[in-house]
Amino acid sequence: MRITPLDIQQKQFPIKFRGFDVEEVYAFLEVIREEMEDLLRENASLKEQIHRAEQQLQEYRDMENTLRETLMTAQQMVEDFKNNARKEADLIIREAELKADAMIKEAQEKVIKIHEDIVDLKGIRRHFKEELKRLIESHLMMLDFDETREEEAKEAEQESPIVTSEKEETYEEPEEFYLSPPFKEEDDEREVQDD
Repeated sequence: MRITPLDIQQKQFPIKFRGFDVEEVYAFLEVIREEMEDLLRENASLKEQIHRAEQQLQEYRDMENTLRETLMTAQQMVEDFKNNARKEADLIIREAELKADAMIKEAQEKVIKIHEDIVDLKGIRRHFKEELKRLIESHLMMLDFDETREEEAKEAEQESPIVTSEKEETYEEPEEFYLSPPFKEEDDEREVQDD
């Protein structure tokens, strides 16, 4: 049976002969009651403090769990970000390498094409030089032929001053000269070195 301060205050003792002093007994009980009330109040206060401390401790535990989960989530996000960044970097590098290879290949093809064009142009130039040389030589021969005929005619006139009949001079036209179409040289490498 639990005793309360009220039980102590209301407790009645029977009076017997040669018993304790009633006033002193009740005074002592009053002291005990007051002390017990103080102890009960202190106990209640301590229980309240313990309850608040337990609540705060639970809040701290919840915060700790939340922080732990947040930290784990952040670590996972960082790891995922690193992996994604690594994959993206690898992809960018691969695309850059492919693009660079394509550009190099295109440049090499252009160099080859330019080289071929140079060879063709050198062949055409040499062909026209040869044709022009032949054309000039042909005209020089025609000029020499005309000069020779003029000299021969002058000599004939000097030898025969009296001309009984006029001879018609025949003039043969030189064969018509055609430029042959340009051709591509077989030996491309030597043509590149030409001039």
